[in-house]
This record gives sequence, structure tokens and C-alpha cells, in this order.
Amino acid sequence: MPAFYQEHAVDSEDRFIDIEIKVAYQEDLLQSLNQRVYEQQQQIDKLEQTLLALAQRLREQPQSGGISNERPPHY
Repeated sequence: MPAFYQEHAVDSEDRFIDIEIKVAYQEDLLQSLNQRVYEQQQQIDKLEQTLLALAQRLREQPQSGGISNERPPHY
């Protein structure tokens, strides 16, 4: 095989290896990002539940109808 073809084959193999390495890193990054998105969604779900519970507690509180004219207890 002529030297040109051997060099071309080596260059192609090196490029192929580089591409495989990049794909491996991208797959790892994608997996990490997917895990982070999953964790963030869990946190959002928990915050939504907390917000709904607080809103329910607020609705259950008696309505004061405005500012009271009573003196505070420390007077």
C-alpha cells in the first residue's frame, strides 16, 4: 500500500477516535444534565405542594376585614 493511503488511513482512524471520544463526553454530559433536570423537577413539585398548602392555610384563616382599631396588647 502506498504511503499516501497509509497516512490517510491513519488520519481517518485518528479522526474517528476523536469523534468517539467527543461522543462519549457528550453522552456523559447529557446524562448529567438529564439527572439535574430530574432533580430540579422534583424540587419544583415539592415547592408547588408547599405553595398549595400555604394558600390553603391562608384561605382557612378568618378574614379580618381590614385594620383593627383595637390597641395592641402592650399598651
